[in-house]
Amino acid sequence: MAMSMYQASIPQLTKMLSNLSNILKKGEEFAKAKNIDGTVLVGSRLAVDMFPLAKQVQIACDQVKNGMARLAGVEPLKFDDNETTFAQLQERIAKTIAFANGIQPAQVDGTEAKEIKFSIKEWNFEFVGEQYLLTWIIPNFYFHVTTAYNILRHNGVEIGKSDFLGG
Repeated sequence: MAMSMYQASIPQLTKMLSNLSNILKKGEEFAKAKNIDGTVLVGSRLAVDMFPLAKQVQIACDQVKNGMARLAGVEPLKFDDNETTFAQLQERIAKTIAFANGIQPAQVDGTEAKEIKFSIKEWNFEFVGEQYLLTWIIPNFYFHVTTAYNILRHNGVEIGKSDFLGG
């Protein structure tokens, strides 16, 4: 039996958001232990032309909430994208996980051929559901989770592959 759209998405995406939450927790603990203002880490970036940690977390959450909402045919959560603290990022992750967990398998399964159209700034995108999940949502999500991990690791937070993968 083939893996369903739901099985290929919600369980893994929410697991990785939980792992991201744990990674951020370690970042916050690191900042406190080193007497560093947490907003410094939240504003850190790997390179000057890359988004800071806060934006990486925001976009990872957006991939889940917007992507799964489009597939399920429901309204996504709305965020103001103004998080500047670890606590605010944790709240965003928690709300995103709760939203994703509220989507039922029947809302996503069977959407493999569903037309998905959206725009980001001046770019217009058109997908069918399975292509959207596998070539847009999942790779973008992992890019931003990985970049968030790398920003914290680069700044000296003691995290490793087991933190990224979770238990």
